[in-house]
Amino acid sequence: MTLSVSQLEEARRALDAPLFADLAGDAQVSFEFFPPKTEKMEATLWQSIEALAPLGPRFVSVTYGAGGSTRERTHATVARIQRETPLAAAAHLTCVEATREEIDAVAEEYWAAGVRHIVALRGDPPSEGARFVPHPGGYENAAALVAGLKKLHPFEISVAAYPECHPDSTDVQADLDNLKRKIDAGATRAITQFFFAPEAFFRFRDAAAAAGITAELVPGILPVSNVAQTRKFAGMCGAAIPAWMDRLFEGLDDHPGARQLVAATVAAEMCRKLYAGGVREFHFYTLNRAELSFAICHLLGLRAKSAAQSAAA
Repeated sequence: MTLSVSQLEEARRALDAPLFADLAGDAQVSFEFFPPKTEKMEATLWQSIEALAPLGPRFVSVTYGAGGSTRERTHATVARIQRETPLAAAAHLTCVEATREEIDAVAEEYWAAGVRHIVALRGDPPSEGARFVPHPGGYENAAALVAGLKKLHPFEISVAAYPECHPDSTDVQADLDNLKRKIDAGATRAITQFFFAPEAFFRFRDAAAAAGITAELVPGILPVSNVAQTRKFAGMCGAAIPAWMDRLFEGLDDHPGARQLVAATVAAEMCRKLYAGGVREFHFYTLNRAELSFAICHLLGLRAKSAAQSAAA
């Protein structure tokens, strides 16, 4: 990891001063949600959106289930965010089990609903553990999907990146080559899969720069409160969970409040180290809960704005 002079000064200040003292509030954030399955989950989702909106995120994104299993719910959630809130909504779109025409039609519906930002992904196979096989009439990968979307409209497009290498990639270089193809096809930025060591992101950032990737790389942050669930997620995307994290959460199953505090502390400390290394954009995987992400953003120096302040801005 190569640090500039200003980053070295910031890193030194992070060590010398209280960890989160008087941060400039210059970080930019975005939040990811998933479409709710029940009325209760829908209520929780909208409470979370309302709680996080005053932090002024650049955008909020809504995920898309394997094989398009949540297509209608994703579309309804994205359209409602776009229609009823001041937030910029981003819709996830995948290549799985759909023809190009079907995917293009979904993209056209988003454009018609005022959505200008797509998170373009290859997507996971519907059957867990199965290998991805392109649909005979579909987009073969995320780079092809990005190119196809760009032919339809001037969408802002985010793609995925993998600091610790995608499980389907043969090696790190092949993974970087794939990311470069997505950027070259017209993607605006890459959002990383979650990770738990700042060094993983810094190494990836340096390797991407060496590979000629100049697009914005945004670290994806997953505040962990359920280690078993996180382990399942990590197994699907190649993220390493350090042994100390297992030990840290031991004995907290029956103490949800304490577990939240520990989770916020761990994620916030990593974000502070990323900030010291020059990172100013963060993408939070909220799991439709606001508290952890809100707390970390607050520690990073962001402050909620009133409706009047947001309108003035």
